[in-house]
Amino acid sequence: MRETKIGNIAFAAIVSLAALLLLCSTALAQSAQLQGVIDGRSGATMTVKSQDSGTVVVLLTDSTQVEEVEGGFHMRKKQMGMTALVPGLPVQVKGSYNAQNQLVADSVKFKGSELQTAQDIQAGVAPAEQQIQQQQQQMQQTEQQIQQQQAAMQKQQAELTAEQQKIAANKAAIAAANKRFGELGEYNILGEVTVLFANGKVAIDPQYKPQLVQLAQKAKTIDAYVIQVKGYASAVGSAALNQKLSTERADNVTDFLEQQGGIPLTNILAPGAMGTSRQVAADTTAEGQADNRRVVVRILQNKGIAGN
Repeated sequence: MRETKIGNIAFAAIVSLAALLLLCSTALAQSAQLQGVIDGRSGATMTVKSQDSGTVVVLLTDSTQVEEVEGGFHMRKKQMGMTALVPGLPVQVKGSYNAQNQLVADSVKFKGSELQTAQDIQAGVAPAEQQIQQQQQQMQQTEQQIQQQQAAMQKQQAELTAEQQKIAANKAAIAAANKRFGELGEYNILGEVTVLFANGKVAIDPQYKPQLVQLAQKAKTIDAYVIQVKGYASAVGSAALNQKLSTERADNVTDFLEQQGGIPLTNILAPGAMGTSRQVAADTTAEGQADNRRVVVRILQNKGIAGN
């Protein structure tokens, strides 16, 4: 009897251990981690290109944690809104796959410095000249080393050639990114509202609020829509002030669309602060300056979804 009891206990322990291992393996199978670059946004989903996994559809939910991390061990973290998830941004996504083979994101992390670069590219003001100047300085340093070290001339000449190829590749990548994300050539424009602002003001004039609400209602009828918000300023005053005004105007319109128009942040691209770029009228007259103090709001739909 005693041996039978001991055998039963051992059998029960083995079954429990097997169940525990099965649960652990199931949990590991369901969890996933992805590292790549955001390729596009469409509604509550975004596509991420990864060297290991190719293009993956990531589903963003209300519980998705978006964090900006910095430091050698990513010890400094800052909670961010989903509007920070712009095309061209390198991200690390953790979550699990659903039945549609979408990666449901529990968290999305990125570096603040890389967010700034992605926003610059999307706004069409990527610091290409600064990068080229830095690379040219590196070339000059290489050339000085060639002059000082005659014995290593052949090796340094090869390094110089490689550096020139790198400059050309970077220029081509910047041009391609500006074309892809700055012009948004892969999207159809299905609605647009222009909001004008008084000189030095950032508050939305009441006359434009019904137009914004109507635009939001139209957007909700469109499959997989996204809202693009870009703020501008007239060329009156300092460049720093105009950049600040265009930022605050775009942010205020974005807040209105979310709070009064009922547009979720997952469907709004990061507000673009365009400053005095792309003026639509001459700043030499009061009428032209008034036309340039504006925020342009557009309803976009990916051409792939639209079928053209």
